[in-house]
Amino acid sequence: MLDESLLDSPEGLAEADHRALLRGAAEAGARVRTAARHAAEAGVGDLKPDGRPRAVLIAGPGAAATQTADLLGTLAGAGSPVTRLAPTGVAPAAGALRWELPGWAGSVDLLLIATPDGTEPGLSLLSEQAYRRGLTVAAVAPAGTPLAEAVSGSRGLFVPVATAPYDHDEPLAASAPGVLWALLTPLLALLDRTGLLTAPPDALQKVADRLDAVAERCGPAVATYSNGAKTLAAELADALPIVWTEGVSAGPAGRRFAAALAELSGTPAVVAELPEALAAHSALLAGPLAASADPDDFFRDRVEEAPALHARVVLLRDRPLGGLTAAPAARELALTHDAPISELEPEEGGELETLAELIAVTDFAAVYLALASAPR
Repeated sequence: MLDESLLDSPEGLAEADHRALLRGAAEAGARVRTAARHAAEAGVGDLKPDGRPRAVLIAGPGAAATQTADLLGTLAGAGSPVTRLAPTGVAPAAGALRWELPGWAGSVDLLLIATPDGTEPGLSLLSEQAYRRGLTVAAVAPAGTPLAEAVSGSRGLFVPVATAPYDHDEPLAASAPGVLWALLTPLLALLDRTGLLTAPPDALQKVADRLDAVAERCGPAVATYSNGAKTLAAELADALPIVWTEGVSAGPAGRRFAAALAELSGTPAVVAELPEALAAHSALLAGPLAASADPDDFFRDRVEEAPALHARVVLLRDRPLGGLTAAPAARELALTHDAPISELEPEEGGELETLAELIAVTDFAAVYLALASAPR
């Protein structure tokens, strides 16, 4: 069960945060600035591509690489297909994972490698395979690792990942906030140079500023009643989050939120995009998870008995109210089944800024839920 008193105890949160998750969320803006500087120092801004790649392939371990591919594919649109190369292996360990290029990949394609580790033999082999087949290779990984040497040795572009001292204190969570921005930022700068998406240096600076603004509003020192992330974490206690997204950029933000909830706090969640979500999840809201499904729940012992698991809708939107929207239908469906609903919508800004705000607020919420519901 959620310890709501812990949410308003900055000292208690810090003591419970053994993986520095809150610090990673609070310093996301600084991580973007450092990563952008590393990209510039690696020469990304001086690149003069001959044209857009036919396809972009992304390889890397864990949720951060999956979410990076999801975000880049969404932002790039139909310009060039962005495909994540899923690893194979007997265990999710650096030495066990292997990646393979598709048979059609060749000299007109771009391979991006993103990892916070860099010791994976499979990624070094993939880099060498790509070099032999003529692909352009770029990697974001820790400096001095086998992967860094392999990419540099095969004339690829290597960008050192932006790390923090506390990254090495505990095993990194794949959904940790700092990891995502450290990997994503240099690749945004690179794909901006290829013309696949728009992420110039001033846009990345605005992303960092927006992340700082969210950290000020949602940090551990801000009380729950005025802290959107803490409020959302409290609302999701003992609930099944049903995450609905509306708008192109909100989709990957919602999928990241669901992954972070599962990994960090052990909270299962389902996610879908509006308007299809209304049909896909209608039965969930009407079934045994509905808030009105157990009329005896009112009479249960609040101290001795665990609360029943009920669905709660979380609506993430990346566009303002008005125009063509399924939000009213979503609210009506939730209301019909007595399902509570939480809504998040970013302040106005560019696509990268609004996306960053949605990710930042939900990252904070996932971390708060993980810390306040962890057994002690």
